[in-house]
Amino acid sequence: MPPAERSPSAVCACPSRAAFARQRRVAGRWIAGLAGAAAIGALALAPAAAGAQAWPSKPVRIMVGASAGGGTDVIARMLAERFGESLKQTFVVENRPGASNTIAADLTAKAPADGYTLLLATNTGQAIAPHILKLAFDPLKDLQPVGLVVVVPNVLLVNTSVPATGVGELVKLMKEKPGSFRYASSGVGSTQHLAGEAFDLAAGTKSIHIPYKGSSQAHLDLIGGQVEMMFDTTSSSMPHIKSGKLKPLAVMSPKRSEQLPDVPTLAEAGLPGVEMTTWYGLFATGGTPKPVIEQLHAELKRTLAIPEVQARLKGLGGEIGNLDIEAFADFNRADYERFGKLIKDAGVKVEK
Repeated sequence: MPPAERSPSAVCACPSRAAFARQRRVAGRWIAGLAGAAAIGALALAPAAAGAQAWPSKPVRIMVGASAGGGTDVIARMLAERFGESLKQTFVVENRPGASNTIAADLTAKAPADGYTLLLATNTGQAIAPHILKLAFDPLKDLQPVGLVVVVPNVLLVNTSVPATGVGELVKLMKEKPGSFRYASSGVGSTQHLAGEAFDLAAGTKSIHIPYKGSSQAHLDLIGGQVEMMFDTTSSSMPHIKSGKLKPLAVMSPKRSEQLPDVPTLAEAGLPGVEMTTWYGLFATGGTPKPVIEQLHAELKRTLAIPEVQARLKGLGGEIGNLDIEAFADFNRADYERFGKLIKDAGVKVEK
């Protein structure tokens, strides 16, 4: 019997043994290549992921727009010390005084958005100066709010040689010699500057504004008699008040300061509606990753809950901040708009 013929469908389409071996070698190299690429990709991504979780992995700068020794500097150094202890990293305070605190703000706004450049700001730089000075940044867009630190009242101070024991007597002296009284401030567009403008407007007096690069130098000249008055913050001036080197006549807050219970408010002294407070807040560069901002806010909140920190801030006449990130951003914007209207109504000179 002749052998049975195979059906065409039964013919084997498999490669030869040699060809099959070659295919296995090629496939093996291809799979190995994929595995190597995946490993390299994982290694490349690992530092980025680790960096995002490891903040702060290098020293952090806290920019201050005032000179050393002033209220902003004192508060910034206190935060730097506490942050450094808790986060096991170096926090360095860098003073860049001038231009109503906006030099430090400008540097922060233009820094890399990585959380390694922070700003301890006041409403001088954030809410007032933008309406008076030409700035190369937008304080509402280029600086990210982190949290409110403290709010302190401004206080009307005079040199101890000024023969006035109250606001009424001071106003009388100023009206007798219009333009003879000079008041110091930490800079054009500061809360001290606007407080002086508001005081003159309410009292019907005329004084001369003498701006400085921060409160420290202004204090020296006020104590030395080169200027007669200042509407300073309690955070800067409290040591000089306590030592008797400067004479407080009135606080500019709605109620008396717990640290100066015998000093009346301006309203009590006969000038209602003239109020001025200064707030201090922590900011980062706009665009800083949200996890870093949240970590910073949590650290600030933890720091402000420390009894020693609370005692120190209250000793400066301050009310400790308790706003979350969103609420502080709203607070910052509202103050920006409020001072814009005040500056326009008071006719404060705007830089062209």
